Amino acid sequence: MGKTIKLFGFGSAVTVEEVKHFVENYTGEGSVAAVKVGQREGGRAHAKVQLKNEDDVDRILSWTASRALWHNDSYLRAWPMKLDIIPQPKPKFDLVSIDDLMLHFGYPVSGGKFSILWNQPHVSFKYGPKMDKLYFFLSYNSMDYKLELFNDNVWRIVLHYLPDQTNKCLVIQLLGAPRIYERDPSALSTSREVAKDEQWFDPSLFYKKVEDHFLLQEGSTFSSNTDLVPIINPPTTIHIPYNILFKVNSLVQNGFLPPTALDSRFFESVDPNRIDTVFIEHALEKMFSLKDCFYEPVKWLNEQYKEYRNKPPRPSVLPEGLVAVRRIQVTPSKVYFSGPDINLSNRVLRNYIKDIDNFLRVSFVDEELGKIHSSDLSSSTSVTDGKPTRIYQRILSTLRNGILIGDKKFEFLACSTSQLRENSIWMFSSKPGLTAEGIREKMGHIHVIRNVAKYAARLGQSLSSSRETFQVNQNEIEIIPDIEVEINNDTKYNFSDGIGKISAKLAEEVARKCGLRNTPSAFQIRYGGYKGVVAVDPSSSAKLSLRKSMQKFDADSTSLDVSSWSKLHPCYLNRQIIILMSTLGAKDNVFEMKQKEFLAQLDAILVDPEKAREAMDRICHGELVKILREMILCGYKPDSEPFLSMMLRTIRASKLLDLRTRTRILIEKGGILMGCLDETGTLEYGQVFVQYSDSKSRQSSSETLLTFNDRQSNQNCHIVEGKVAIAKNPCLHPGDLRVLQAVDVVVLHHMVDCIVFPQKGPRPHPNECSDSDLDGDLYFVSWDEDLIPPCIFPPMDYRPEPTAFLDRDVTMEDVAEYFTNYIINDSLGVIFNAHTVFADKEPAKAMSEQCIALAKLSSKAVDYPKTDNSVYNQGTIHVKARSRGAPSIILSENMLLLPYYVTYVPRELFMSIPIIP
Repeated sequence: MGKTIKLFGFGSAVTVEEVKHFVENYTGEGSVAAVKVGQREGGRAHAKVQLKNEDDVDRILSWTASRALWHNDSYLRAWPMKLDIIPQPKPKFDLVSIDDLMLHFGYPVSGGKFSILWNQPHVSFKYGPKMDKLYFFLSYNSMDYKLELFNDNVWRIVLHYLPDQTNKCLVIQLLGAPRIYERDPSALSTSREVAKDEQWFDPSLFYKKVEDHFLLQEGSTFSSNTDLVPIINPPTTIHIPYNILFKVNSLVQNGFLPPTALDSRFFESVDPNRIDTVFIEHALEKMFSLKDCFYEPVKWLNEQYKEYRNKPPRPSVLPEGLVAVRRIQVTPSKVYFSGPDINLSNRVLRNYIKDIDNFLRVSFVDEELGKIHSSDLSSSTSVTDGKPTRIYQRILSTLRNGILIGDKKFEFLACSTSQLRENSIWMFSSKPGLTAEGIREKMGHIHVIRNVAKYAARLGQSLSSSRETFQVNQNEIEIIPDIEVEINNDTKYNFSDGIGKISAKLAEEVARKCGLRNTPSAFQIRYGGYKGVVAVDPSSSAKLSLRKSMQKFDADSTSLDVSSWSKLHPCYLNRQIIILMSTLGAKDNVFEMKQKEFLAQLDAILVDPEKAREAMDRICHGELVKILREMILCGYKPDSEPFLSMMLRTIRASKLLDLRTRTRILIEKGGILMGCLDETGTLEYGQVFVQYSDSKSRQSSSETLLTFNDRQSNQNCHIVEGKVAIAKNPCLHPGDLRVLQAVDVVVLHHMVDCIVFPQKGPRPHPNECSDSDLDGDLYFVSWDEDLIPPCIFPPMDYRPEPTAFLDRDVTMEDVAEYFTNYIINDSLGVIFNAHTVFADKEPAKAMSEQCIALAKLSSKAVDYPKTDNSVYNQGTIHVKARSRGAPSIILSENMLLLPYYVTYVPRELFMSIPIIP
């Protein structure tokens, strides 16, 4: 708690000076540090008073509690404030600053030798104990540079003595390359000096000291690729297959193999013509898992091979539907090989499973392996001179030129929509009779699409993760009409956009094929060129009933592939939904109460076995969670069994982190549910049907397969009746949050763990919720009476803008540019943050003019992967926020969001979250 209190009950005409003198009559002259007076409804005033002494705070609170503090004829009430009027200055920290250093770049040859590839004199170094980065400043070729090393990116730091015993050498071994900044001579300096030294600390606390003689020697480069480094190849006299060479590169790039050790002896020791391939792969995988630098790898490998001959390693077998895929991460300055990683398969990989080694996942990331942001690809000066950054060129050149590894040349194949958001793509190494272009041609008749964004999305449709179930012949499906309504002769709404039907019999077979023990009410599918959701219709005679809105292109495939299915996901409030609910009249203290309830649950799982088991069922998933649940059922106690306690604390810490960073508050009376359509036509506009299964029902279904007749008679399913709040993330417009009436409809009792929308009315409810549809979108649904806002706001008009079409066929060069430009146009984070700023500052919150404008921009940004219409066409957001006064919004092409701290509900929620240990 701070030293500030809030006093209620002053007359409306009270002044700051009057409050100061009044308080100091009780606490002593000079005891008040600051006063701020504000008006309240009803003519009374309140005052925030910051005192210099905490004892004075306690004294004032005590007097008001006993009704002993009166001003004129009114008794005053007091409330402690968490934040002071004048924030306490942060303790200044010491800064290590060393000038005129010699900086060497290279790699260790052994524990006592370092091979130098490049060096630079007259370098400055700065570091402080509370800084999360190390800084190096240097000049090269008349340009000034800054190198940033994040603490998390530092593997280890060791201090060595050079042979002359007078000079020391600090060796910083990195997990990744530093960030390198070049000073723009035309830009104004915005840097500021770090606080002057006022405290001292021992610099040796952050490095290890080794008493030895450390030798620096000249080294030589070893990468066979001048753009994507380091990629190495064996001597021309030794042929190393791709799968082994890939793992060797991974070991070098991660610092586990020194380049000087990669001589002919090493490559002979990993040559399958001399050593069993299984032995080599297991040994290299073990070398990677040990996370150490092997200066004598040949000796170590021979020892492993000797062990394997006595006890051969067991070959691993993947379960059906999973594949092992290699992955490359491309940073602005380096490249990292990883894998093979286990992934859910997709249609393309299943069709070419024998060529799995020719497929490659490539992700473009920053030096810390995090997401690359739009500002990294478009500099502040690029707007005027038209020149993108070098990172932009690096990504685009990789897409155009591909990646060469040994004798394999990988080229850009395609990417799914989800991979696009992750800045990730698929590459393929062509071979005689099978090329990347040939694979794309067999995906379907996509060449007729002339919009680049839609063309890229349709290519990626076959590359989205899915499970293969059954072949469904064309004569076993039916095409049924969409349910559409036209408004004012210029607007047409489709109530059935993206959804069809599946027979109960086929649904049960698909569920069993997917390894499910209960039959979901709906499946998200891919079938030929169709994509969307098929919901169970007990009366359907056709196996599949599909609609035109589900067909994205023509394709010959008859395989029914399942991406996901309907189930009850945990329901969480987030910052956007809280802002909308608060805007529409929900009481702010409700959110604080819900968070306190969630925090109490998280605390309880550490000591209460029953609460821990309930949490496993409610908020956690995965194989490990099943093990923890079994341990609890076997009688292990969360507060006494070390492994169980450690894992529960990890789960708690993860949820606390979500609370602090995303305001994710678990809501018991709610769920995240897949949207479906009332095919019976029973529901009226404004109504929905919601039925959910409880945890006991979901647990029992893991033992026996439930058919639809079973589900209709299942007593552990609950039908919601009354008002429900519904939203679809992201949601910025106040009309995105809908309040509808949940009703009981007997003919829909087979629909469980989904939300069923009507096919009647002037406009589909999904479209009202952030321009959603029924092709697999998940909806926030809450029937908690405390969270039903008293007001509603008209939904936003989400009519799509015209899309651009080429006068020729789309090429992969177009797709490569579109992919790279997407990263530049990925401005959703900036828009979301700006929305939070204005919702906080403006009295109308999310109804303010600025927030409505941001909601419209958000809609365009969300649709960019579908339309290729950039928000830059109408400018983007430049937010300028200060600690006092209202922020301003400017439409410009320079994106900037200054640091900002929200002052209303989300901030109060944040401040009440315990620090994660």
